[in-house]
Amino acid sequence: MQEMVIYGVSFDMVGKQPIVLLKTVEGRRFLPIWIGSHEAASIMMRLQGQEPARPLTHDLIVEMLGEIDATCTQVTVTEVRDAVFFAVMTLNIDGRTIEVDCRPSDAIAVAVRCGATIYAADDLLAEVGIEVDQEGEEIEEADVVEKFKDFLDQVSPEDFASGQG
Repeated sequence: MQEMVIYGVSFDMVGKQPIVLLKTVEGRRFLPIWIGSHEAASIMMRLQGQEPARPLTHDLIVEMLGEIDATCTQVTVTEVRDAVFFAVMTLNIDGRTIEVDCRPSDAIAVAVRCGATIYAADDLLAEVGIEVDQEGEEIEEADVVEKFKDFLDQVSPEDFASGQG
């Protein structure tokens, strides 16, 4: 498992669908995940420090967890099957640890609200991750964006169903 950070939220050039781009904390591997527009807006709002006039669904989830003395400690993007990404949210409730199946977009939106660590499975990163190869150099955002744009120009969510990408 690799610890990840949110590198950004963007849109694919072909379908104009939002994508959250995760980056490994250690290394130069990126993981693009296609998400819905509401989830993209929720993630971006929190990353930009904006507060909605009324709680969004992800704010409600975090508030409910707090009311029952539960904490979300981590989220893990586990796999992609038939162009669908899967994740689990790890919760701590009264000293018990439970894992809840969820969409990565929802898990990430909750994680940014409660400070949970984001992980991706090694197998998933090997299958669909994008490596930015710049040995020994600082990664320039423009280089990553350019490589990511090239990737988006050539791929669709269906490519993940066939193992391409």
